[in-house]
Amino acid sequence: MTTSRVIRYLRPDRPGISGGNPIGPDTSDERWMEHAIELAQEAGDAGEVPVGAVVVRDGQLVGRGRNRMREYADPCAHAEMLALRNAHEPGGAGRLDGDTLFVTLEPCFQCAGAIVLARIARVVFGAWDPRLGAAGSRFDLFGEGILGEVRVRSGLLEDRCSELLSGWFRERRARED
Repeated sequence: MTTSRVIRYLRPDRPGISGGNPIGPDTSDERWMEHAIELAQEAGDAGEVPVGAVVVRDGQLVGRGRNRMREYADPCAHAEMLALRNAHEPGGAGRLDGDTLFVTLEPCFQCAGAIVLARIARVVFGAWDPRLGAAGSRFDLFGEGILGEVRVRSGLLEDRCSELLSGWFRERRARED
């Protein structure tokens, strides 16, 4: 096994990034992240990278998704994108004003753009993604106001989210060897 293939989903040690400072801790956050972790486990069991996401409005689940890129043969079928689509009302304005997105992995550029366009107010994520993360680790699209005003709480249940991802990749590499 070569170490260059190992992706670590750990919190970056970069001071001053907005993602490193949790905003608005909420006792229900853990409950919603648990639901996202269940979806991530489903994704992993289905052979997808184990990422899960839920959209919450006024304490109610309104959208959910898990990675389905392989299943749908669609590079846009990230957990966040599917949760956002699932949360939209048919015939609605396409906006999720004030909603919170909970996701097990830091959103990428694609998902960050969709989050802003959907008018999500708050993102809560578990594991950091130093390779593609757009909420503080690799890039900070929310904190620098590049895309808009989105509050971020990072590292919620980080150890569990990170281990879920690391374990899945470890298993895949073992099968390839």
